[in-house]
Amino acid sequence: MGRSVTVAAVLAALVLAALAVAGCGSSSGRTLAASRIRGRTLTIYVSAPLLGRSSVTGQAVVSGARLALDEVGARIGEYRIAFKALDDATAARGGWDPGQTTINARLAVLDPTTIGYVGEVDSGASAISIPPLNRAGIPQVSPTSAAVGLTSAALGAQPGEPQKYYPTGIRTFARVVPNDRIQAIAQVRVQRSMGCRSTFVLNDGEVDGADAARSFEVAAQAAHLPLAGVATFVRDATSYKSLAAALAKVAPDCVLVAADTESGAVLLTTQIAAAMPDVKIFGTADLAESTYCDPEKGGIPVSVDPRVVLTVPTLALSDYPPSARAFNAAYERRYGDPEPAAIYGYEAMSLLLSAIDRATDHGRRPAVRSEVRAAIFATHDRRSVLGTYGIDRNGDTTLRRYGVWNIVNGGLTFWEAIDA
Repeated sequence: MGRSVTVAAVLAALVLAALAVAGCGSSSGRTLAASRIRGRTLTIYVSAPLLGRSSVTGQAVVSGARLALDEVGARIGEYRIAFKALDDATAARGGWDPGQTTINARLAVLDPTTIGYVGEVDSGASAISIPPLNRAGIPQVSPTSAAVGLTSAALGAQPGEPQKYYPTGIRTFARVVPNDRIQAIAQVRVQRSMGCRSTFVLNDGEVDGADAARSFEVAAQAAHLPLAGVATFVRDATSYKSLAAALAKVAPDCVLVAADTESGAVLLTTQIAAAMPDVKIFGTADLAESTYCDPEKGGIPVSVDPRVVLTVPTLALSDYPPSARAFNAAYERRYGDPEPAAIYGYEAMSLLLSAIDRATDHGRRPAVRSEVRAAIFATHDRRSVLGTYGIDRNGDTTLRRYGVWNIVNGGLTFWEAIDA
């Protein structure tokens, strides 16, 4: 990614997005009342980064979503379901872009056949797309956006969150991935189990990285895990040797890198490992990509593998219901080995399709956005590839299990599941 997206930049783009769709309805009641879809075509938009190092995750989400739609024959009763994949990345940034995310949300808002939106992958992008979609009453399901403040004012959220994302006052955003509070608990537990006595936290300044770092600080303090320090590193720097040398002087026994692959995390990890031969390196879920793990795709050297542990919401297939193994086999046949996020793209689309099916009585009744939204938030005891879960009133999944993964010979290897 070429340059950092600060929280201020995200909020600025968010405001522009809200202004751009202000004509869609000045009150929540008027917006939601006008949400019936005319005709027999319903469109679902899927927004994900398809350029840059994290495009492997974006493409996995899109492919997983497409597989879910194909399994129902792209139909629900009398309705044909149209699939439109949107790239929220630009070549200039080498990753997701606030302006492009705004464009994607506006395309969905302006399409009278839009029944739902799968996205975003990045929490910063979700912070931008939620308000305009909310004004239009479009139900949104994210596969991987985990920032606490998107749904909750709990510790780790920023001032004004989450209310500022919902101008209608009605929740339209849900996610199938556990939020960063759950990941933080898993991180603290695995670090304690590996003997960490002091941890230095580095984040990349992006919404996801900063949120994961804040959530970890809260969880570490609650668990009395000492923090050696907290800092934001410069994204995509040409060298991190001076930072690594400074860390070596502080001498923590563990380092947490809360960042995405596009941040320069590969070089950062490599140079920290060189400067601190005994340090244990932990990473957050955004690093669970082949472009971080596999040296043949620009990832970290194999020699560093034994020292890196990642927390990832994805579990081993043996920890999932049989339907997950069926998904994995189908995905491999069509697309090859799945990235960890693929199953979340599949489930995000599956949840949305289930809500449409319930809201329209299997495609026999009129399709109304507000009723699809209500069906998503009425989800309880859903049996899915991820296990049985519900969606709470904030839009969060009730799933609380988180995976811990090692890197072996350039590939992710499941270690254990933690119940947070």
